[in-house]
Amino acid sequence: MYEPGATGREASDLVFVVAHGFTGDVDRPHVRRIAAAFARHGAVVTFSFRGHGASGGRSTVGDREVLDLAAAVTWARGFGHARVVTVGFSMGGSVVLRHAALYADDGAAGTDAVVSVSSPARWYYRGTAPMRRLHWVVMRPAGRLVGRYGLRTRIHHRDWDPVPLSPVQAAGRIAPTPLLVVHGDRDGYFPLDHPRMLAEAAGDHGELWLEPGMGHAEHASNEALLDRIGDWAVARAG
Repeated sequence: MYEPGATGREASDLVFVVAHGFTGDVDRPHVRRIAAAFARHGAVVTFSFRGHGASGGRSTVGDREVLDLAAAVTWARGFGHARVVTVGFSMGGSVVLRHAALYADDGAAGTDAVVSVSSPARWYYRGTAPMRRLHWVVMRPAGRLVGRYGLRTRIHHRDWDPVPLSPVQAAGRIAPTPLLVVHGDRDGYFPLDHPRMLAEAAGDHGELWLEPGMGHAEHASNEALLDRIGDWAVARAG
């Protein structure tokens, strides 16, 4: 989906490509709210990852979704936008990190700045109750049925092979592309060691915002935070 953006230089020059979290999709109200907020700062492209909503295929929970994001970025550049900012939430936050690392030298599919919100730093984390429930949904046949019929998310039954580059490894390979890591201090999924690991791996090209009182991902991102992210993107993307 293509959202018209702000007027002026941002509208013709800058586009936000939004990567939603696990079980989200382009038609979810919280994803549309994110797109509307960023449209105040530039053009916006949103899409549904494979296996989510009306999109075809099956979710690989952050692995091959990097190909979906690369296709969306290429599509966005086709409208003539010279600057692309990828913004990802939770699973999408891990995808934008890996995408930036893997497509760093690709002028068509690469990005000019990265914003990762509420992302894990490492795979297979089960240290919180929400993440243990998520692993049950992904790993068990009964859980995948819940995903398909209850969450509109069709999940692939195969394990990762090979295991993809981890978010923290990817964060160390993004430079010199600017990276913003955003995380709430009340995130129920991933504690604060995750964003701190990502920011440390990014080094001087990474910036960390620890948001007081914020929970997890899109639902916890208020309008003031989204506007600050938009301003950061306008200033940093090229």
